[in-house]
Amino acid sequence: MPKYDTTVPNPFVQENPFLGAEPQQGAVPDFQSDRHSLPQPFWSGHPDEMDCYWRSWELAFRNLRQPVSGSGFVSNFIDTAFNDHLFMWDSAFILLFARYGCRAFNFQQTLDNFYSHQHSDGFISREIYELNGDERFEKFDPASTGPNVMTWTEWEYFQNFGDTQRLARVFPCLVAYYQWFRAHRSWPDGTYWTCGLGSGMDNQPRMQNTNYNVNFSHGFMTWIDATLQQILAARQLLEMAKILKRESDIADIKTEFDFLTEFTNQQLWDDTTAFYFDRWRSGELSDVKSIGAYWALLAGIVPPDRLEKFIAHLRNTHEFSRPHRVPSLSADHRAYSPHGDYWRGSVWPPTNYMVLRGLTQVDNNDLAHEIALNHLENVVQVFRQTNTVWENYAPEQAAPGKPAKDDFVGWSGLGPIAVLFEYVFGIRADVPRNRIVWDVRLLEEHGVKGYPFGTNGLLDLHCAARESETDEPKITVSSNIPVTLFIQWSGNQKQIQVY
Repeated sequence: MPKYDTTVPNPFVQENPFLGAEPQQGAVPDFQSDRHSLPQPFWSGHPDEMDCYWRSWELAFRNLRQPVSGSGFVSNFIDTAFNDHLFMWDSAFILLFARYGCRAFNFQQTLDNFYSHQHSDGFISREIYELNGDERFEKFDPASTGPNVMTWTEWEYFQNFGDTQRLARVFPCLVAYYQWFRAHRSWPDGTYWTCGLGSGMDNQPRMQNTNYNVNFSHGFMTWIDATLQQILAARQLLEMAKILKRESDIADIKTEFDFLTEFTNQQLWDDTTAFYFDRWRSGELSDVKSIGAYWALLAGIVPPDRLEKFIAHLRNTHEFSRPHRVPSLSADHRAYSPHGDYWRGSVWPPTNYMVLRGLTQVDNNDLAHEIALNHLENVVQVFRQTNTVWENYAPEQAAPGKPAKDDFVGWSGLGPIAVLFEYVFGIRADVPRNRIVWDVRLLEEHGVKGYPFGTNGLLDLHCAARESETDEPKITVSSNIPVTLFIQWSGNQKQIQVY
């Protein structure tokens, strides 16, 4: 007997321009031939960091792919570097460093291959087989999709390039996906659930009891990361809607954003511990301090009177301030592993980057620089020993996590590239406001040649060596476009107009 089709179409999917699009034609670039198109950092006295930077790009370029006929993929893309599947969560993070290579290859179009597989109700699978386009999971499997972070990736891309045309193309895809999440991943109280695989943090011990499978069960609990990611996606969809003048189209999302923000702060926060937790089926809050709680910083929902206590866990040497920061599970948890054991303590480049961006969101760049420098130092120390970067790292020593894949670029390009630029050097683009913020903290000579800014901008940024942190940085800039450079150092600030 034929099956009934119970799909409820989402009208936003009808606007999806990637469905049925013709596959892109054209070869992918070669690293050696196109290396000159990549930004060229320099940092006096730090040759290993520069070698690690270039090695990361070399590994990334090895993973560039063309769509296979019949796969439904529509764009050239960067492979996840895990198997022969394209992963949603991995791709979203890969693009956060790969955007700096946009002059050599349009990495952002990797997400087009997820949009081209969107179902009529808005669903998008989190894992797609590259050779034929098959989806790894059935739609209503708890592990079928997520986390909902593609909106964040598109918003970060917009901050660097101001591409309003792309924003308009992806907006309906992202809204439909958001609404599918709400229809099929929320509880009656409005909070969200996922599972180990669906959260991306596969084996983190978050279930209330052993009756649930750590990878595949939702455990009938509210998942703090899934709920916070939905708040973040809502916030950024609302920002996109303002730019695109489509606010009236997503009034439902504004309503949910307000509700979830209030609910999370009232029901998922423990005042004694000063932390956001999962909530178990019993109504009790979990005792597991997961790195996933720090999506709250990026989502911008932490009340000012809670902020310092919440951030203090990142400074606590018994919790998240370990020799290599930041472990994915607090070190005072009974299941914490000094070797990492995947999400039971490993340091993961994507969640580290999320924490850093969250600290910037709440204007705590002192701690962000401290964590970033620690992370990069550990990544580079392992690079010296192995000549490569790893999927994750041990929290108690400079070593790969156990287990961890090598040559993982993959999201592990985040540390040597994005973290280097944005938090060690302190250079962060804000294209919508036509400015670059340079938060100068290093004393050595450093900078970037060929820094991409907006659609056509290329800048050479140079900071001379200083004797102390209080010395005003001597900045030299050349640019092919007018831009404002906002310089910060040791509590001081200065603005330069570059013409």
